[in-house]
Amino acid sequence: MDSGDRAARRLFFSAGLTCALAGLLVLGFMVVLGLPLIRSGMLWDILTGPWSPDHGQFGILAMAVGSVYIAGLSLIIAFPVSLGASLFIEVVRPRGAGRLLEWLVRLMTAIPTVIYGFVGIFLLVPLVRSFSGQGSGLCILTAALMLAVLICPTMILFFSRSIARVPRTWLDAVDAMGGTPYQKVRHIIFPAAWPGIVSGTVLAFGRAVGDTLIALMLGGNAVTLPESVLDSARTLTAHIALVIAADFDSLEFKTIFISGILLYVMTGLGILAARAAEKNL
Repeated sequence: MDSGDRAARRLFFSAGLTCALAGLLVLGFMVVLGLPLIRSGMLWDILTGPWSPDHGQFGILAMAVGSVYIAGLSLIIAFPVSLGASLFIEVVRPRGAGRLLEWLVRLMTAIPTVIYGFVGIFLLVPLVRSFSGQGSGLCILTAALMLAVLICPTMILFFSRSIARVPRTWLDAVDAMGGTPYQKVRHIIFPAAWPGIVSGTVLAFGRAVGDTLIALMLGGNAVTLPESVLDSARTLTAHIALVIAADFDSLEFKTIFISGILLYVMTGLGILAARAAEKNL
């Protein structure tokens, strides 16, 4: 190995180590700031109780459930759409219409989140309200639908790049043996592209859980446990944005650090579950 290769390896290792340390430092920062609550013996009440500051209750369970509902539903909606669009771009119409769709997807990644929120308020909220026949239309379903639109471009680009890396000779061999398009996708493309599909899904889940504006503008911000997708809900990120204006020394403000730690844990569990699914396929 020459000196140039060694220098490149050191540079890449340093970059990766810096990113890892930055993530750990942010987590450590939140843990340190949340220690007063952790040591006070109120941690369980905060994790499982209701949110009612006027009555001395600072539970974030409803927000955690709201985050899972909205992010999970958006992922369920976005995954099949993104996978189908990726197959269209790379397999069905790799030229012409496929390239046009890819260009539009790349354009969508540059649209600010607040624009999606405005579109949701003026277009999606009235549609959901008319469909459900009840409520204001600011609910889990509305937020999840718009969040699915937000994360679809990320998933499509990841899926497309993974599908594009499948060796063309493998696909030609399936065609030569008279294989159907379904067999090509099921037995060749999916297994070969699965790691990229998992990575794109994990990244999209992280973005869905971590998004603030969509949930804040469209979720309804109810601090009660939702019972259906037509109920309003507040996510952990929206909760942090709303509570951060409180007095810095108040117990209400300090709960945002527990919310941040919980977001880290949720994202980490999502990554572990995805890696387990990748290994078991």
